[in-house]
Amino acid sequence: MPKRALRAATLAKRRELTPMQVSSQSLALQRRFLELPEVQRAAVLALYAPIHHEVETAAVAGALLAAGRTLLYPAVHADQLRFCRVSAMTDLAPGSFGIPEPKGEPCDPAAADLIVVPGVAFDLLGRRIGYGKGYYDKTLHRLEGSGRLVGFCYDFQLFEEIVGEPHDVTMDLIVTELRVVRVNKNIS
Repeated sequence: MPKRALRAATLAKRRELTPMQVSSQSLALQRRFLELPEVQRAAVLALYAPIHHEVETAAVAGALLAAGRTLLYPAVHADQLRFCRVSAMTDLAPGSFGIPEPKGEPCDPAAADLIVVPGVAFDLLGRRIGYGKGYYDKTLHRLEGSGRLVGFCYDFQLFEEIVGEPHDVTMDLIVTELRVVRVNKNIS
């Protein structure tokens, strides 16, 4: 299926999720994520503020902040993302596209042990389709294969194979409410 059609169909299916489904499936995914050895070892993690029925991240943020971990969130800056430290969820305010963003000094995303990335669709090879603006692709391309990039999606957003393009950033790990897919076999 062409990228544009797959994006439209998957977004339509995601819009059909009830608030209860978003909450319960997101919670299952976040619990699975927090149990991963990579997360247990990580000192600095980057998350995203969900929009449009994306997988929620609040439980992960709460657990990480309570454990004293460093938490980064992205903010749109020109045609890329810049990541800034957040010490409480109140550090986020509506920014570009109405998405909650941090204010403050930017950090190099390479400082993060794990970077959680939202997406519209992923495949078992780690390829990702986003909303089409390319912010994550432009910002994180240099970190591909580093074992840091983690895709969050509902299981119905994970496909056997999708059409990728050279500029699309590839995930090392994908977590759904039902499974963990280790694309980069060199991490764990």
